Amino acid sequence: MALMITDECINCDVCEPECPNNAIYMGLEIYEIDPLKCTECVGHYEIPQCQQVCPVDCIPLNPNYPESQSELLEKYKQLTALVTIGSIP
Repeated sequence: MALMITDECINCDVCEPECPNNAIYMGLEIYEIDPLKCTECVGHYEIPQCQQVCPVDCIPLNPNYPESQSELLEKYKQLTALVTIGSIP
């Protein structure tokens, strides 16, 4: 599943730079996670980095985006392929 940030977010700014997929961004009031970019850090790390650094524990799984580990890995592969293709001069 993709992750989500709940309204308990205190806008501490620590999660955004930790996301290897650039899925976290500042929303209207709190940080948000783009579920199309979130892989729960599958392919990058063993555990989601944003959850590790969050001081208020406000980053649960997003029930609206159920994905298996293999689906998350496939999303990771697609996202990294886009980055690689985009970096070719």
